[in-house]
Amino acid sequence: MKSRLIALPLILLLAISCSQKQVHIEPRDEAPWYGWNKYQLKQEDSLERYGHELISNTSYYLGPKGTVAALTNGMNCQNCHLEGGTLPWGNNYSAVISTYPKFRARSGGIETISKRVNDCMERSLNGKPLDSNSREMQAIIAYMKWLGEGVSKGTTPRGAGIKDLPELDRPADPTHGLLVYQQQCQSCHGANGAGQANPDGYGYTYPPLWGPNSYNTGAGLYRISRLAGYVKYNMPFGLAKYHSPVLTDAESWDVAAYINSMPHPVKDISGDWPDISKKPKDHPFGPFADGRSEAEHKYGPWAKK
Repeated sequence: MKSRLIALPLILLLAISCSQKQVHIEPRDEAPWYGWNKYQLKQEDSLERYGHELISNTSYYLGPKGTVAALTNGMNCQNCHLEGGTLPWGNNYSAVISTYPKFRARSGGIETISKRVNDCMERSLNGKPLDSNSREMQAIIAYMKWLGEGVSKGTTPRGAGIKDLPELDRPADPTHGLLVYQQQCQSCHGANGAGQANPDGYGYTYPPLWGPNSYNTGAGLYRISRLAGYVKYNMPFGLAKYHSPVLTDAESWDVAAYINSMPHPVKDISGDWPDISKKPKDHPFGPFADGRSEAEHKYGPWAKK
C-alpha cells in the first residue's frame, strides 16, 4: 500500500492577529503523517471497519449504556485521538504498530498494543479493561494496523502523537488559564467543564474536561505538557490546525494548568513508575528522585536549578 504521507505545500513563517497578539505558525517544511480516512476502508475490511467504529463511537458500544458492554465513562476514543486517530499532532495512532511491543517506564515492563489500549480504557475513559481476546480488541488493533501501513517498523513519523511545546520560564498559571478557558473553550465545553452530551445519550459532541465523566488522574492528558501540546495544535476545535494555531504557547500551558487543576476522577497509580527516576518532569505525584515538590512537577518550570 502506498505511504500515507500526503504532500503539503511549503509555507513561510506567518503570524495571525488574535486580540492584538502574534501567534506562531508552524512551517510546513516537511510533510507530516496524515492517516487514511474511513472512506478508504474497503468493503471487505470488516474488522478494520468495526475498529474504526469503536474508536469513533466508543460510548455506543462500550459506554455506560453500551450495546456490547458497560466499561467506560461515556467518552469516545476520538475525543482525544481526533478524527479516528488520523490528524497530525492530534494524538494520532501512526506509530502504534511500528513501535509496539515496547518497554514503557510507567509500567516498568514490555507492553503490547492490547495493554496500551487498555491503559486508555482504564485511564482516559476511566473504565475497565477490554478482554484482550475479544472481537472488539482485535478490531481496534486491526484498525491501528490498517492506519500504520506504510510506516516502517521501529520508526515514528513526523506528526505522530502530540507535539511538544517550548517550556515556559515560569510556572503554568491556572488563574490566567481560567481566562483563556472562558474566552476560547467555555462555549463548547461549558462553564462547569462538563462538555455537551449527544442528544441520543451516547458520547459527547464536546467532551467533559473535568468532573466525574472526564479522564482520570492516571491519564496521559493529566500531565500538562501533553494537554498543552494537544490544545495548542488542535483547539479551539474546528479553528486551530497544526500549521495555524489560535492560542499562544503561554495560553496553551496556562489553560492546560487550569483544566488539570480542576477535579478529576482519581486513579490508583501506586504501581506506576517503579523506577521513580524515570518519572516525567510534569508527573504531578510523588515521590520524586529530584526533591522538587508536587506543585513544581505539575506546573513547572522544569529547568535545572
